[in-house]
Order: sequence, then C-alpha cells, then structure tokens
Amino acid sequence: MEDLNAILSPGMRVRHPGQPDWGTGQVQSNVSARVTVNFRDVGKVVIDSTRVGLIPLFDE
Repeated sequence: MEDLNAILSPGMRVRHPGQPDWGTGQVQSNVSARVTVNFRDVGKVVIDSTRVGLIPLFDE
C-alpha cells in the first residue's frame, strides 16, 4: 500500500486527475492515506491516497 499523496500538506492546491470538472482544491488534512480536499466546485471530498494520486499545483 503506497501513499500516492504523501508530500501533500494542508493549504496546498491540487487537482483530481479523474475529475477535472471539480476544479482546483485545497488540502485540508492528510492523515493515514486519507486526504481531505475542499474543491471549489464540489465541496469537501475525502480521497484514498492508495487509489488516487492528486496533482499538486505550484503555480496557482
């Protein structure tokens, strides 16, 4: 079980690779391979880091 989002920390901006219509999200927490992200267009979503690798955004 590999945590694909281990580098993410609260406040970082991300995108979900399989849901581009969700827009940009902000990481709220990253605990035990569960990342809570507040997406601009859909609200808070909990992501399983063993299944989905979020895309960090460094230029937004």
